[in-house]
Amino acid sequence: MLGLVLASSVLSPVQAQTLRVLQGSESAPLQVPMNRAVVVESDTPFAELSIANPGIADISTLSDKSIYVLGKTPGRTTLTLLAADGTLISNVDVHVTPDIAEFKERLQQILPGEKIEVRTANDGIVLSGTVSSTAKLDRALDLANRYAPERVSNLMTVGGTQQVMLKVRFAEMQRSVSKNLSASLGMAGGNSVGVIGGSGQFANHNNLNSVLNGNTFTSGNEAEGRMTLGFSAGSLEFAVLLEALESKGVVRTLAEPNLTALSGQEAKFLAGGEYPIPVSSTDGVVTIEYKPFGVELNFTPVVVDGDIINLTINASVSSIDTTVTLQNDGFSLNAFKRRETSTTVEMRDGESFAIAGLLQDDFRDLNGQVPWLGDIPVLGALFRSAEYERAQSELVIIVTPHLVTPTRGEALALPTDRIKLPTEKDLFLFGNVAGRPKGAAGEVARQDFTGSYGYVME
Repeated sequence: MLGLVLASSVLSPVQAQTLRVLQGSESAPLQVPMNRAVVVESDTPFAELSIANPGIADISTLSDKSIYVLGKTPGRTTLTLLAADGTLISNVDVHVTPDIAEFKERLQQILPGEKIEVRTANDGIVLSGTVSSTAKLDRALDLANRYAPERVSNLMTVGGTQQVMLKVRFAEMQRSVSKNLSASLGMAGGNSVGVIGGSGQFANHNNLNSVLNGNTFTSGNEAEGRMTLGFSAGSLEFAVLLEALESKGVVRTLAEPNLTALSGQEAKFLAGGEYPIPVSSTDGVVTIEYKPFGVELNFTPVVVDGDIINLTINASVSSIDTTVTLQNDGFSLNAFKRRETSTTVEMRDGESFAIAGLLQDDFRDLNGQVPWLGDIPVLGALFRSAEYERAQSELVIIVTPHLVTPTRGEALALPTDRIKLPTEKDLFLFGNVAGRPKGAAGEVARQDFTGSYGYVME
């Protein structure tokens, strides 16, 4: 019977292990940590020994019964012991593994309380268990790569909530104001009719003739204010036309999408439509491509640690601009107005940030006059026209992430639960276009939906 006693090196002592090999039985493998040594003692004196791969482990003799084995590189090799007569004493499998004892100690110091199991496999390290966040998983992998570069197997799972619901509010206000004031002076004598400063309706001689004859005329913009004045001096007839127009407009755009995505996965949202655009290929065939417009949102959440969420957001608001038109091969195409932002932020569950200040202010004014005549005091106003236009728009985006978990479907109510098809009696006799909802779902549907539905907030 051959007895092998394993002991650690003097520099880093550990509890001694004893390996016993019965005569006629196969020797058990010898586990040697990398960059550490063990002493193998044999009851039978040996005369010769060899190591199959000196690059994995190095050996030296301390006596005819003691062997010093040093682990160099993770791997497996064979230690052979021969007696003085050349007979084989034993073949010992030597397994050199990464020094996971120190790795476990460092892992507990850096990530205390995390349930991470460390094992060795061949020449690498296997990590398993459950960690509380993605950030701690990355730290454990970085530390393991220090001990076994590119030989780390990750079998860990991330616990906790890994689904993020992003609540986004888009609000855009547009305001426009425009004012126009123009004056025209027309005169007629004999068979000739002339207009001075004819930037308004007097540019049309038919309108001037109508005024001189005491009639009225119509214009394309009936909201326009007009005042006419006519008088004569001998054989000459004069007509004065003052035109004024003021318009104001306000547009409000609002969207409140709620998107839920798994940590590290992308979610997309589009509230709007797609605009067809003809595209000509090299062979002359015209195909149709669709360009999306409206309120668009793409975001990718990453749960970093606990309730800290990293967000990569691309948001845009676009609309069709009918003021810019392109004619091409019989197609009439419009331009697009687009406001877009892209950012990466980090915040906690329930916190909000706003992308504001996307303000656009356009101002334009124009003053036209008849040369020299428009500079005459008082009467010069009859030979001038002025236009004033100002447009303002502001876009505000407010983003709030939440860690959520799914809820049971029975607890949800749909907006369609509020509507019930009316009977003929309700429709024709009472004039009701929708019946009253009944049952538990109907009771819930009559409530005001001001809370959160479809998920459970942590």
